[in-house]
Amino acid sequence: MATQPEPPPGRTIRTADVIAVGSELTTGETRDTNGGELARVLASSGVSVRRILALPDDLELVSATFAEALSSVDLVVATGGLGPTPDDLTREALAAAVDEEPRVDEELEAWLRALFERRGMHLPEINLKQAWLIPSATAIPNPNGTAPGWWVDRADGRIAVLLPGPPREMRPMWSDWVLPRLRAYGLGDGRLARTLRTYGIGESMVADRLGEEMLRGANPIVATYARSDWLDIRISATAEPAAEGSPARTATEIIDEAEARVRGILGGHVWAVGDTSWADLVTKATRAAGVRLATVEAGTHGTLGTLLADVPALWRAIALGPEVPPDELAVRLEAAAAGAAAEAGTEAGVALAAWGIEGGTEVRVAVCRPATGLSRTLELRLFQHGQHGRFRAAVAAAAFIVEVLEVAVAPPSAGRSDR
Repeated sequence: MATQPEPPPGRTIRTADVIAVGSELTTGETRDTNGGELARVLASSGVSVRRILALPDDLELVSATFAEALSSVDLVVATGGLGPTPDDLTREALAAAVDEEPRVDEELEAWLRALFERRGMHLPEINLKQAWLIPSATAIPNPNGTAPGWWVDRADGRIAVLLPGPPREMRPMWSDWVLPRLRAYGLGDGRLARTLRTYGIGESMVADRLGEEMLRGANPIVATYARSDWLDIRISATAEPAAEGSPARTATEIIDEAEARVRGILGGHVWAVGDTSWADLVTKATRAAGVRLATVEAGTHGTLGTLLADVPALWRAIALGPEVPPDELAVRLEAAAAGAAAEAGTEAGVALAAWGIEGGTEVRVAVCRPATGLSRTLELRLFQHGQHGRFRAAVAAAAFIVEVLEVAVAPPSAGRSDR
């Protein structure tokens, strides 16, 4: 398969479009997860992602979109449409956009035939389009499928990258082959980013406390992102050269300073950094406390057990059916938590009950460590309802588990630990 391209001088990748091709995306049959994943990586590298598009299998539309993007941004990354069937037309569309003719590459054809032979199959002629290249393209190896990608260099230094749609094929091709070459070309503006994960405070309150001066600053850029389980605060910055009266500062130093300010303003509402999940925090808390968990829940469809499924200390998770109304479980919540621990033979038990009320969800949580006599309960009313309310109830229970276990192992004078 062709060797990787050498980086040309003179162009840094600062702007990008991300495109997903496939009518299954525009009809709602499949959801595009690649676009957000690729955009996050690019944005964290200091690349401004102009747009994320989903396009149907329409040759003229996809080709026109490629042509417009390659006249407007430094990088175009497209996923999907690299299969062997006639409706897989991403290669044709890009070839038309750059006015080049695709032809079967002998090396790719030999690789493809050998791949089928190892499977005891003859290569169908329809699959030969997966061995196509245009003169400006370099093949991107696909270790997990039959569709190599394309890396296309334009004369003005712009780049187009084609990758297959299935994530198990796309991800290693992107991370192991494409991304290192983009970085070698010069990726982004040197911007670094850090995400602080907050809980227990609303977005409007965060914005009010941080203030317009911080949220409208140019360097660092501080922005909030509301997610289903966190309110994220993303801090990004570029290095600043020395100026009259002030020394040079690295991007990391600027981010560190901004993080310290955010933590000083929001206090214990900052729970984690980066991609930390609730399962990660509960895992850390259970290890520090030296306990295993058993959970019992009603009215949540087992959402807490699902949220904590990756916690090694979760030894048993029981979701009670509708025959046990959650409001009835709430009456004997502490006993249920202790009973769950006793039945599972674990050091700690958790009981969660949630039920819908007008305008939201009523939540009760108990965390119990029978051997130490520790038992704590939480009562909470959420404005979310339905499936979202059940998920938020599980998040509230996870946060309560962390708080209770941290307090149990902390020195008497210590407050909440710095996560």
